[in-house]
Amino acid sequence: MKMPKTTMRLVTIFCFAATVIAAILYRCLDGDIYLTLAITFGTTAYHFGMRLLVGLLYNVIMNNRADYTKKWYQIRSWEQRVYQFLKVKTWKDKMPTYSPEMFSIQNHSWDEIAQAMCQAELVHETNMVLSFLPMAAVKWFGSFGVFLITSVCGAAFDLVFVMIQRYNRTRVVKLALRKHPGKDKI
Repeated sequence: MKMPKTTMRLVTIFCFAATVIAAILYRCLDGDIYLTLAITFGTTAYHFGMRLLVGLLYNVIMNNRADYTKKWYQIRSWEQRVYQFLKVKTWKDKMPTYSPEMFSIQNHSWDEIAQAMCQAELVHETNMVLSFLPMAAVKWFGSFGVFLITSVCGAAFDLVFVMIQRYNRTRVVKLALRKHPGKDKI
């Protein structure tokens, strides 16, 4: 399933605008509902905007050129058992893909796809860590539980995509190494 880039951008812009409007209404009318809306829209804008920015930065820096033979990207033996237990194979294709063209065998070699998968994994791992940054807002707004729940949910969302990348990469790397036998064996 494709998640259009414009959809993510529009949601981010809408949430940012809604944050500003709710903050102004809170300042002018002093209603707690406006503060709640400002925090909700602001946190949502952060989560969407941060994910767009992280993806853009990795793309500028790496340009889908990751060395999938490096240790960080290696699939551990216990991971496959976890993926089988979670039945990743049955639901992975139902999740949205931000840039499906990057994983197209019509447009890219298996080697290029494996590299793009590694970059996508790094993006989602970084997103997981940055999902907890809004916890700093507890200092000003309180609501520890709300910020914790949104941060955990944001990190869990990205963890799903890390698992998908790692699950799929095992087969893709095997195909890439067949086509490029000069690469170091994993």
